[in-house]
Amino acid sequence: MAFLEVNGLTKSYEMAGTRVSVLRNLDVSVERGEMVAIVGASGVGKSTLLHVLGGLDSSDSGDVRIAGTRLADLSDAELVQFRNRHVGFVFQFHHLLPEFTALENAEMPMRIARMPAAERTARAAGLLERVGLRERLLHRPGTMSGGEQQRVAIARALVMQPDVLLADEPTGDLDEHTADSLHALLAEMHREHTLTSIIATHNPRLAAACHRVFRLEEGRLKEETHSR
Repeated sequence: MAFLEVNGLTKSYEMAGTRVSVLRNLDVSVERGEMVAIVGASGVGKSTLLHVLGGLDSSDSGDVRIAGTRLADLSDAELVQFRNRHVGFVFQFHHLLPEFTALENAEMPMRIARMPAAERTARAAGLLERVGLRERLLHRPGTMSGGEQQRVAIARALVMQPDVLLADEPTGDLDEHTADSLHALLAEMHREHTLTSIIATHNPRLAAACHRVFRLEEGRLKEETHSR
């Protein structure tokens, strides 16, 4: 079995009195250590797929297994713990808490896990320095650029040393130069932390840096011919 295994995934929403299918009997397998891109038109369901893969949303039917754990078998409390420990998320618009510093934002998953304060600070500070924010640890998001905020979000996603990184349009709100530097950083973090990464993106350069590329269309994934 692959490290991340999806079988028969189906998801639909009620919209204006009509049931709209987003994912239709979708299957995909991702091996440990792979960096996979999901591409497709806006609104096709890329975010929904990532949310279901990471346990932020449930499917109507089908299975998601990560390292042999079937997410549907977990209680709500177990799912929260599993997600916090094993899955890191990076979103397009950062979702940083504006009242907290970069360091405090990066520490947040460890606070949830009730880790000791000294360990939280050391690990978060180390990651923020690694992503180029040594001088910004005590700055709040409102005083930081979009690229800097996304670097904080990447550090936050990695502090629990997850197995899986799910990134939803991580460079979609950034200018080309900043986006390119984030592409390189994501690739470096993927290698250094031995991650299994799934990245939803419109950016062809980011997709080209991945091991495989899948197009989400009509609720299913189709692997595209791809050479790195």
